[in-house]
Amino acid sequence: MAATKNLIFALDSSKGFGSTVAEVVGMTLSAHEERDFPGGEHKTRSLVEVLGKHAFIIHSLYREPGRTVNDKLCRLLFFIGSLKDAGASEVTVIAPYLCYSRKDKKTKPYDPITTNYVARLFEAMGADRFVTLDVHNVQAFENAFRIPTIHLEAKAAMASYFVTSIKNRETVVLSPDIGGVKRAMGFAEVLGNKLKKSISVAVMHKTRSEGVVGGTEQIFGNVHGKMVIILDDLISSGTTLLRAAKSCKKAGANKVYAAATHGVFSNGANTSLIDPAFDKIIITNSIPPLCLEQEIVEQKVNILDVAPLIGNLIGELMENS
Repeated sequence: MAATKNLIFALDSSKGFGSTVAEVVGMTLSAHEERDFPGGEHKTRSLVEVLGKHAFIIHSLYREPGRTVNDKLCRLLFFIGSLKDAGASEVTVIAPYLCYSRKDKKTKPYDPITTNYVARLFEAMGADRFVTLDVHNVQAFENAFRIPTIHLEAKAAMASYFVTSIKNRETVVLSPDIGGVKRAMGFAEVLGNKLKKSISVAVMHKTRSEGVVGGTEQIFGNVHGKMVIILDDLISSGTTLLRAAKSCKKAGANKVYAAATHGVFSNGANTSLIDPAFDKIIITNSIPPLCLEQEIVEQKVNILDVAPLIGNLIGELMENS
């Protein structure tokens, strides 16, 4: 479909990332306005004609200084509604990081399943399609929505990065808990295909209750004398990864890399990630490392660009619409 029948928007906090995505498609971002009012309310509107057009909205739903995930979610929902009210034929929402995606099941009596509630909100506002990147639980994400969804994965970009780092080193992909084994196996397969050799997978014993991480320090798999890639979907406080990294070094690992798609970096991350147990920390630009001290970013963090992954998807959707 001609580019004139498609529009790409990026709300203000995702504007830099959105501009890069639009360049991949050979387009520029469409103009919009975001206004804040003294009482704490706000409005967002398009500044271009949207009647009969397919609108793509890029907005990553992470916390940043002065703006909560709830604020960002509300702005996005209202913007979707305004586009549909203005006659947009289709609205595709692209949230590289989707807030509340970790709360996808009941773990205690009367627990909310917040992932489902967020999905209902997007559906109610008229979103036609929802795209995200490396959610905590893919099946729960897909089951939450009754509109078409697309789940993207950064494992190919991650694997390409590690190809040059691994060279001839013996390498193990380690999941920091049993729930991430499938993710680790998928990444090990992609990495092994690129290197044309088999990559083994290990798993760390872990428990969590009331937000407190526990369990034994036992690693199921051999990491001695090897380079270990601890793989997770996100890094929050970093305590889970630090526990795994220390156990790997204690078990004789030569190098330990932490790799995660989303660098959420909540309280405690600066203390955890500066630890010498980590040789490198690999994230993507789905979330800028706003809450991480610059010293850690400069010394230890490598940021991979996933804008081409999203831009290529938008191009395919435009071609097929």
